[in-house]
Amino acid sequence: MNSSAVDLVFDGQCGFCTRCVMWIARRDRHSRVRLHPAQRAGVQDRFGLTEADIRSTVWAFRSGRRSSGAAAISLVLDAALGVRVCSAVHRLPGVHQVQEKVYQWVANHRYLLPGAAPWCNQHPGDCEPVAGGSSSCSSATSGTSRPGRAGSGPMCGPGAR
Repeated sequence: MNSSAVDLVFDGQCGFCTRCVMWIARRDRHSRVRLHPAQRAGVQDRFGLTEADIRSTVWAFRSGRRSSGAAAISLVLDAALGVRVCSAVHRLPGVHQVQEKVYQWVANHRYLLPGAAPWCNQHPGDCEPVAGGSSSCSSATSGTSRPGRAGSGPMCGPGAR
C-alpha cells in the first residue's frame, strides 16, 4: 500500500464535484488519490462519517488522519501533484481561514456551478440508490446539475445524498 496515498470522499451526485475529482485524477500520474463517492455502499462506515459529514464537505484521509474542506483539497492536490506546497500554504497564518471561507461558498453553491455528468450518473453501479429508488440524479446530458436542467431534481440539490 502506498503510504502517501489519500482517500477522497466526495459528493457523487454533484456535477461540479465530479468535474473537480476528474481534474485531480488526470493529474494523479502515480495513483496516489483514491476516489470514493459518498454514495458508494460502505463509504460512510469505512471512514467513520455521519450523514451530516457527508452532506457538508469533502473529506480526505491519509495515514489515519482526516481532513475536510479546503484542508482536504490541499492534501489531495499535494498527493496528486507529488508536492507539499498546497498544504504548507494552507497552514500559513490567515490563509486557511480565507481558503475555508471560499471552500464553504463553493460547497454551498456546488449545484449551481458548471460541472460534468455526476459520478453516480456515469457509474450507477458505484452508488447506492437514494430515496425515491433512483441511484442518481435525473439524466444529466448537459453536464451540469443546475435546477431546472438535466441532472437536477429533488435529489440533486444541497443536502442530497
